[in-house]
Amino acid sequence: MTTPSGNGHPADDAEHLNGRSVDAGPSGNEPAGEAPLVAAAGGWHRAGGEDLTRRKRKRRKGGGGWGSGNREAAMVPEAEFSSYYGRQIVKTPTWKNPEVPLYLFLGGAAGTSSVLGALAEFTGRPTLARNAEYVAAGAALGSVVLLIDDLGRPKRFLHMLRVFKPTSPLSVGSYILSPFSAFTSAAAGFRLLELAPVLELGTKVLPFLPALARFFPGARKASAIGAAAFGGPMATYTAVLLANTAAPSWHEVHSELPYVFAGSAMAAGGGITMALSPVAEAGPSRKTALTGVALELFMINKVENGHGLLSEPYHEGKAGKLLRAAKKSTVTGAALTALLGRTRVGAVLGGTLLAAGSVMTRMGVFEAGIASTKDPKYIVIPQKERMAARKAGETVAEDEARSVVR
Repeated sequence: MTTPSGNGHPADDAEHLNGRSVDAGPSGNEPAGEAPLVAAAGGWHRAGGEDLTRRKRKRRKGGGGWGSGNREAAMVPEAEFSSYYGRQIVKTPTWKNPEVPLYLFLGGAAGTSSVLGALAEFTGRPTLARNAEYVAAGAALGSVVLLIDDLGRPKRFLHMLRVFKPTSPLSVGSYILSPFSAFTSAAAGFRLLELAPVLELGTKVLPFLPALARFFPGARKASAIGAAAFGGPMATYTAVLLANTAAPSWHEVHSELPYVFAGSAMAAGGGITMALSPVAEAGPSRKTALTGVALELFMINKVENGHGLLSEPYHEGKAGKLLRAAKKSTVTGAALTALLGRTRVGAVLGGTLLAAGSVMTRMGVFEAGIASTKDPKYIVIPQKERMAARKAGETVAEDEARSVVR
């Protein structure tokens, strides 16, 4: 028979809770971690206040917050390299595009052409000498125009010549470009004055010109030699200028970039003068172009694959497309030059492709450096690697010092 218990709950003769009589106190045999049952007014409670006579509420699924056990915590998002306030760590150069890449190309082509012109003056190749001197003068003057356009005002270029600063590639470059342009213009000018129609026209303005005509060949050759003296620096100083900036993918390849520009300049200058000159006189141009191609391809491979993460911009985006196209154009032009360069058609096609490849090489290198300034990973990761390497070196030095002391 069931009778109500003293606390208002039904009970029978064998009333139990959790296998124990309601009259029984703590048995000492409770499961591990379970507090003993104690009697209290209003129902049975476990020590600590839990009421065993009330049904436990079930939590709704999906409830609770972090660490509630009802759902998995969200995974930490992948780390992103960024800078404070979303600004770039390194500022992107404000140089104009395509003006500056074309300036790089024209400077290289002019430098190589000036050397070929001086060589042709003393090896009995008058047509090659004439064409090379015209190309050098035209490209040099074009470089000056593009530089002034990038600076914004001609006065700024003149201000760059007020001070010579050996530690500044831009200052040194200004003092290379200025005399080089003067010498190449003089060589081309004297050659123009040797033409009868031009001399006749000039005599109307300067009546004493015919008396000086006999000095023109010597003055032209002297000017060609002066231009050739600045031809090598003219072809490569722009690479030093780029490598001296804070752009990671330019600065990292400072050892290889001048050789890339030198090879590209030789391919361009040799290809252009080869395309414009008779096949019989274009031997030096062909050899120069093929040598430049070999040098350029060898060194650009080091630039693209020898510097880990910082070589990445040379493969990706616009820079990667330009450099791949440049290689195809350069290799095809070199093949035509080697196989068909002694024919007029082969010389023109080969020279044109070599010049186009040189233009795209300069543009690709320019785009790669610009891209490397816009992504913080190209600054942060190499910096951490250098710090880790420096720390590891210091640790090794300390260990060696301790072993010596011992």
